[in-house]
Amino acid sequence: MPPLDIARQRLHNERLVGPPCERPEDVVQWLCAVQAQDYAGAKWAIAQRTTGVTEADLDRLFNDGKILRTHLLRPTWHIVMPRDIRWMLALTAPRVNAANAAMYRKLELDDAAFARSSDALARALQGGAQLTRTEIARVYEAAGITASGLRLAYLLMRAELDGLLCSGALRGKQFTYALLDERVPRTRALGRDEALAELTRRYFASHGPALAKDFAWWSGLTMAEVKAGIEMAGTHLEHEAIDGKAYWRASGPAMTPGLKAPLVHLLPNYDEYVIAYKDHSATLDPARLSASSGALMAHLVVLDGLVVGGWRRNVKGKTVAITLNIPVRLKKREHAALQLAIEQYSRFLGMPVTVS
Repeated sequence: MPPLDIARQRLHNERLVGPPCERPEDVVQWLCAVQAQDYAGAKWAIAQRTTGVTEADLDRLFNDGKILRTHLLRPTWHIVMPRDIRWMLALTAPRVNAANAAMYRKLELDDAAFARSSDALARALQGGAQLTRTEIARVYEAAGITASGLRLAYLLMRAELDGLLCSGALRGKQFTYALLDERVPRTRALGRDEALAELTRRYFASHGPALAKDFAWWSGLTMAEVKAGIEMAGTHLEHEAIDGKAYWRASGPAMTPGLKAPLVHLLPNYDEYVIAYKDHSATLDPARLSASSGALMAHLVVLDGLVVGGWRRNVKGKTVAITLNIPVRLKKREHAALQLAIEQYSRFLGMPVTVS
C-alpha cells in the first residue's frame, strides 16, 4: 500500500473527507479527544469535520458545557465530551502525573500542597462559581499558597488531572475553571481494562491506519499498555504490514475513497490529522517538503492528504489576513481548491479573509 493510500484512509476515518459528522459534539466523540492548547485552532479542527458550523456555534457549545477543555492526554489541553472525561482521566492521568513529576519536585509541589490547594479551590468554586486563572491565583494566595507562573499552571493542571476542575464558560476572551462534579453529572465508571480497550478501539477507528507507537504518543500510555489495549480490543481491530510496519485500523474493508482531487485543507497547528501520530511518513513527503522547511508555519496546508506548506492568520479588527507559504508549484485546479478552503474558513469565522 503506497503512503498516499494511508493518507487517504486517514482523511476518511478522521472525517476530513466523505460523510461529515452531523454535529460538533459528534466530531469530538468520534475522535475521543481534540488537542486544544490553541483553542481557536481546535474549534476550526472540529468545524472542518462537520458542515455549516461557525466559530460562534462552537463557543456556545463550550460555554454551555456540551464540550469541555481540560488536561487529559500528555501534559497538554484537549477538548473532550462530558460523558468521556472521567474514565479517560482515570486511565491517562497517572501517566501525565508521572511525566510531570520532575516539575512537581522542582516547584516544591507535594501531596500536601496539592491537598491544600484543592481544598481552597473546592470551597471557592462551590455553588456554580467559575473563576479565571487570575482569580484562582488570588484564592490560593488567600489560603497562603504561593501561586504564580509555572507553579500556578501546575497546580491547576493537577486539579484537572485529579478530576476536581474542568473548563467553565468563557468570560470575554478569558477562560474560566469550574468544579467538574458541578459541571458534569456523574457517568458510568469504566474499569481500567475496559477503559484501555475502549480508548484503543476508538483511536484506531478514528485515526487509523496507525502504528502502535502512534497511539502511545497520542495517548501518553506506555508501549506495554498499548500492546495490552490492542490485545483487549480483539476482533475490533486488524492490522496490515506496510514497508515492514504494522498499521492498525478498525476491522472491516479498508476505506480508500477516491478523492475529488484536488482537495485542499487548511489545517490548524495541532489538528489530529498531524499531531496524533509519531510517524509522519504517510503525510509528509520529504521529497516535496522537509520537516525543517520554513514553509512549515503555525498551521499546515494539506493537498490530497499530503502536507505541502504552511499558513498563519492575523486577526485585524473585523477581517483576517492569511499568509501562505507553499513551496510546491500548484496547478490551476489546485489553486481553485485552495480558494475553496479559504472561503470555507471565512464562512466559519464570519469574517472576510485576505491572503498574501
